[in-house]
Amino acid sequence: MIVVGVDVHKRSLTAVAVDEAGRQLAEQTVAAAEELLTWAASLGGERLWAIEDCRQLTRTLERTLLAVGERLVRVPPKLMAPERRAGRTRGKSDPIDALAVARAALREPRLDHPRPGEERLRELKLLVDHREDLVAERRRAQQRLRWHLHDLDPSFAVPLGALDRAVWLDRLQRRLTRQPHSIQVQIARELVGRCRGLTRTILGLEHELQVRIATTAPALLALPGCGPVSAAKLLAEIGPIERFDTDAQLARHAGVAPLEASSGRIQRHRLDRGGNRQLNCALHRIAITQGRFHPPARAYLDRKHAEGKSRREALRCLKRQLARTVYTTLKNSPSLT
Repeated sequence: MIVVGVDVHKRSLTAVAVDEAGRQLAEQTVAAAEELLTWAASLGGERLWAIEDCRQLTRTLERTLLAVGERLVRVPPKLMAPERRAGRTRGKSDPIDALAVARAALREPRLDHPRPGEERLRELKLLVDHREDLVAERRRAQQRLRWHLHDLDPSFAVPLGALDRAVWLDRLQRRLTRQPHSIQVQIARELVGRCRGLTRTILGLEHELQVRIATTAPALLALPGCGPVSAAKLLAEIGPIERFDTDAQLARHAGVAPLEASSGRIQRHRLDRGGNRQLNCALHRIAITQGRFHPPARAYLDRKHAEGKSRREALRCLKRQLARTVYTTLKNSPSLT
């Protein structure tokens, strides 16, 4: 079998073919995926494509390969560095990277690959990311508006979170209308309108997310502390649940499983600061909410406190339990299996 490692850029594709022992057989740089397929066909034999997992760059190539029935795996970028260091050629170039991708695919037998239903979850991730961009844009507009309001009238105080509400934006609009016309008043009015428009768009996106989650994984919404936004974030970052054989793998992927840090007679674990931080953040939000309002979670945290754990350590234990709950929920969801 031939493994073809590909280093993908916007305007070029560099491929290196290796045999089962990792020996380089051929190398080619082309501008389009169709040229790459023609070159690979000339090598003969059974092929496995190994592509660095950079979704924004590699999605077009993946679609092209899958359309003609090719097999492919995704190689995480972190696996390439050891292969580059072990290679005989020093430095960094597109052929060196493509060779590292191919050899990493040979070394790792359980790499991720495209699965059915991915496109639906990718659309969900696009919606989640777009909402977060709009929230950040609204926050910037609100901060600028607050400074202008303070400069115009320092005695006028706007409560925290008030600029998210239409009633306060209407009140500000009326107040600014009564102000003498100036460039600063005009800018403040425009910022009020921008905040109102962004809030309307964000609410529309959140409604769409709720509808999608209700049809895709309604069981997630039944989890205490898991609203539509958190549920959408979980689905978007986890992807197809078939990627993980056990809840321990999902917990490791999310960075909520403690790492072994034992030596000699000392047996201990330490915090994992790696993993998918977006997924970790979603589990953290759910854990915080459950710790405040969900009686079983509060009892669990109290039990961990009684064992001598700090509040942060108890929350980490709760997040690990939530990873198991989310895994079981998604595995048992008919629309996802």
